[in-house]
Amino acid sequence: MSDDNFESRATSRLLAVQALYQMEIAQTPLEVIIREFQDHRVENPLDGTEMPPADIAYFEFIIRSVMDYQTKIDRTIDGYLATNWRLSRLDSTLRAILRCGVCELMAEQKAPTGVVVSQYTDIAHAFFDGPEGGMTNALLDRLAKAVDEGSVSIGF
Repeated sequence: MSDDNFESRATSRLLAVQALYQMEIAQTPLEVIIREFQDHRVENPLDGTEMPPADIAYFEFIIRSVMDYQTKIDRTIDGYLATNWRLSRLDSTLRAILRCGVCELMAEQKAPTGVVVSQYTDIAHAFFDGPEGGMTNALLDRLAKAVDEGSVSIGF
């Protein structure tokens, strides 16, 4: 993967998290979000912060997959959370981060697992000062190992 593709996918991941958050909080429909992000956010992901342009196709792949397979993704996350924790108890932003990360780890169109775990952990650290980054890293790392071992099925 070229450096440009690596950087554009990193931007796509951040935008996917932001889009899922906006969809949940504002109840914005998927197609409206995709158009809005294509028109206004792909070239300028964070106002005032220089970032590479997003890979819009990859951005769409992530958010469409999360929406299409949300039940499976959410059940997987619940299975990897600490005892007595549920996805519904987590902050909306953290839910979006975990959904995107789990989606990519479970998708047939797999990105390198180390990259997925690292980039979503970085996103969590960017949004949170507390233990959320470590929790994201631990959950995604355990799932990545389970997927690599074949004990978790992929397939979307």
